[in-house]
Parts: sequence; C-alpha cells; structure tokens
Amino acid sequence: MLTQQPAARPRGIAACAGAATSLCAGAAHASFLSGEAMDTAANVMAWVVICVVPLIGIAVFWIVHVLPEKIAHKRHHPQTAAIQTLCLLSLVFGGMLWPIAWLWAYTKPVGYKLAYGTEKGEHYFEEEGERARAGQLRARELDALRAELDALSRRGPLPPHLAQLRDDVAVLQPAPEAVPELTESVPGPTTAAPPRRTA
Repeated sequence: MLTQQPAARPRGIAACAGAATSLCAGAAHASFLSGEAMDTAANVMAWVVICVVPLIGIAVFWIVHVLPEKIAHKRHHPQTAAIQTLCLLSLVFGGMLWPIAWLWAYTKPVGYKLAYGTEKGEHYFEEEGERARAGQLRARELDALRAELDALSRRGPLPPHLAQLRDDVAVLQPAPEAVPELTESVPGPTTAAPPRRTA
C-alpha cells in the first residue's frame, strides 16, 4: 500500500521570508547598559563572584560539616566529643568521614549503655540537674533522673559533679503539676430520641 508524501515547501519562499525579516529587524541590544557602564558592572560582578561566593561556599561547607556534632549534642549522645573530632577530621579529609559521623550521631550507644548503665552523655545530666534545681522538672522526669543517676552509681563511683547532683536531686521537690483549666460548657440544643412505637 502506497502512501502519499506531503508536497515539499518550495525553498525559495522560505529564503525570501528570511531575507525580508533580516532587512526589517532593528539593532539588537543585549543589555540596558552600554559602553563604560557595562564594563563597570561586569567588573563588579566578577569581584563579587571571586570574593563573596567562595566565602559563602566555605560557610555552608562548615555548617553542613558540624551538623552531626549538633545532632549528637541535641540527642545527648555520650560520645559527642568523639563525633566532634570526626567532624573536624572530615574537614581535613575533604568530607570523606562525614557520613560516618552522621551515622554515629544517630546510632544508639548500646555498648556504652552496657558498660555505664546509661545511653546519655554527662551534659544531659548537667542540663537536667539545672532544670531540677530551678524547679522545672515534673515528678515523673525527676524520678527518671534519680533512677538514671542511681543506675550510674551502681556501675561505679560517680564523678564529683554527678555525685553532688545525685545528692541534690535526692532532696529536690518536683514542679507542681499543671492544673487543667475548667471551661464552661455552653449548653446546646438537645435532640431527644423519638418515642418508640409499639405495635
């Protein structure tokens, strides 16, 4: 079965249309600036790219590289100092150690808990101790802090500042529980169930 090919456009018409368009076109301007102003703007942009962009790049690189340390501190990881060291080493080695630091910041320190009885770092106990001394811990939180300090002391002697914290926490009172506010209920329309018909 043969199909008809569409007739090819004559090349001469396309060539004439292109020539007419090029003759009618006005002068093209690439920018609203011209001459010296264009050169000055180009120089300013070049200096911005040469000076400012590398500084922004270094700042972003630094912020990204210290993220595992920030995460470990927020999660009260007991090996935060080691993760910080790994982040600094990662800067020296071009970021190759950064994924290890990231994963380490998110891991649960199971071996640390087996050895020391807790998976929290000392900064956790210091922060919670300050909150307890300020009367900001509820009864449940204060009991949890006491239990963790007791578990630590059963594993071995506590460092002096944690031993002092344990003694302080033993006599502290919890913060008063928040009393829920009573709101007046607005009576709404009540719909009574229709009476049941008996046959």
